[in-house]
Amino acid sequence: MPLARLLRRLLPLLFLVGLGWFLWQKVQPALFDNPLNPEPRITVTHNTVLQKVEALGRLELVRYHFKDVVEYKKSTYRFLPDAKVALIVAGDAVGCLDLRKVKAQDVVFEGDSVVRIALPPAELCTWQVDHSQSRVYSVENGFFQDAELVDAGYKYAERNVRTAALQSGILAQTEQNAEKILRPMLETMTGRRVVLTQQMAPPQLPGRR
Repeated sequence: MPLARLLRRLLPLLFLVGLGWFLWQKVQPALFDNPLNPEPRITVTHNTVLQKVEALGRLELVRYHFKDVVEYKKSTYRFLPDAKVALIVAGDAVGCLDLRKVKAQDVVFEGDSVVRIALPPAELCTWQVDHSQSRVYSVENGFFQDAELVDAGYKYAERNVRTAALQSGILAQTEQNAEKILRPMLETMTGRRVVLTQQMAPPQLPGRR
């Protein structure tokens, strides 16, 4: 009898312990989310808004690649040595024609076999530093302004890409490529012999330069 009475008293306690253990096994993964996994949980929230739609009509006809070693110096303090950064810079420049500038009067049909098209002048569409192919070689006397010095050096290098492209004749090369690439394509489309010319510059008004 004492043993049966003891079992009756322990039975509810054992039931509560078992229920607690069961609930703990169910809740533990949600609380700790696999503590053996060191990867953090990342949550990203964003809201993308379309702000502008722009019609594109530029035909890219040539791309120049440049490689340069740039040494940029900056004198900041009178009695301290010049701050200096050396960069190995790669850059690209693209020559194109803006076909949006071709008007109806620029396309003239001559008989049944010839069409004359006056193209707009060649442009330097883009010029930029390719940071994936560029690197900082050295920084001297930055005085805790290394980042600003490197940024100024890259900006100078980007302007130099534009200057180098123009001096290398990228606009003339763009016009030559238009003749090689655009004319055969237009002749196939129209079934006529295509003659490409240049648009005439608008006359300047008296008193304007």
